[in-house]
Amino acid sequence: MAKPRSPFQKWLTRRIGYPVEALLVHGVCGLFRALPLDRASALGGWIGRTVGPWLPNSARARRNLTRAFPEKGGAEIEAILRGMWDNLGRTIAEYPHLEQIGRERIEVIGIEHVDALREDGKAGILVSGHLANWEVQSVASRMLGLELGLVYRAPNNPMVGELLVKLRGAATGTQIPKGPDGAKILLRHLTRGGHVGMLIDQKMNDGIPVPFFGRDAMTAPAAAVLGMKMKLPLCPARTERLEGANFRVTVLPPEEYPTSGDRNADARILMERLNRLLEDWIRDKPEQWLWIHRRWPD
Repeated sequence: MAKPRSPFQKWLTRRIGYPVEALLVHGVCGLFRALPLDRASALGGWIGRTVGPWLPNSARARRNLTRAFPEKGGAEIEAILRGMWDNLGRTIAEYPHLEQIGRERIEVIGIEHVDALREDGKAGILVSGHLANWEVQSVASRMLGLELGLVYRAPNNPMVGELLVKLRGAATGTQIPKGPDGAKILLRHLTRGGHVGMLIDQKMNDGIPVPFFGRDAMTAPAAAVLGMKMKLPLCPARTERLEGANFRVTVLPPEEYPTSGDRNADARILMERLNRLLEDWIRDKPEQWLWIHRRWPD
C-alpha cells in the first residue's frame, strides 16, 4: 500500500510537478500537431511500443493479460503488450488530428442506429470502452449530426486536463467530468434531450461487482440505471483501429432492458450483458484495449 504523501509533497507536486508535466505534454502535442496525421500516428506508435514495455505500468498490464488469457504463452502476452503500447502511443499522437480523422478516416457501420438516436426526439446513451482510439466514437457521432456529451475522468494534473479538453473540444461536444458535479451536469444534459457517450470499462470503487474475463470487476451502473429510469435508448458502440490512423465504428441496436421489476437486479443483468460484449470485442483484438487499467482487485 502506497505511503500517504505529506502536505509538503502535495504542495511541491502542485507548484512544480504539475507545471513541468504540463509543459512536457504541450511540447509533445506541438510536435505531433506539426506532423501530418499518418506520420504523427506512426511516430507515436513507435515511441509507445519502444518505451512502453519498460514503464512500471507494464507490470500491471502483464498481470492482467496473464489472468485474462491463461492459455497464452509469454511470447504472445508480450506481443499483445507491445501492440497495446503501440495503440496507446498512436492514440496520444492523434489527439491534435481528431477533426481530420473525423472527416477522412472513419468507416461507420450501423448509421441507421445513429440516425434513429438523432431523430427520435429524446435523449440517448452510447456505451463503449477504451478501445482503439476511444475519442473517435464521439468524433464520428458529431460528424453524423449526433453531438455527444462525453463523460470522462479528469487527469490528476488540472493543467493537462485543460489541454485535453481543448484538444477534444474542436471535434467533440459537451464534456462532462466524472464526480458529483459531473453527475448533475449529466442528468441535466439528458433531461434536456441531449445524448451522452460513456466508457464503462474503468474501475469504480462504489460500483457493483460484475464478471469481466472471469473475475468480478467493480463496474459503474450509471448507464443502465439512467437508461432504464428515463426510458432512453442505449446503444453499444465499438471502435476498431483498422490500419494506421484509420478506424471503424460499429453502432449496435438499442439494448432491450430487463423487466424483472427489481431495478437493481435489472441494472446488474444489463451491465453483465454489456461487460460480456466488451469482453468479446477485447478478445477479438486484445492489443487495442488499455490493459494498464487497475480494472480488477489485485
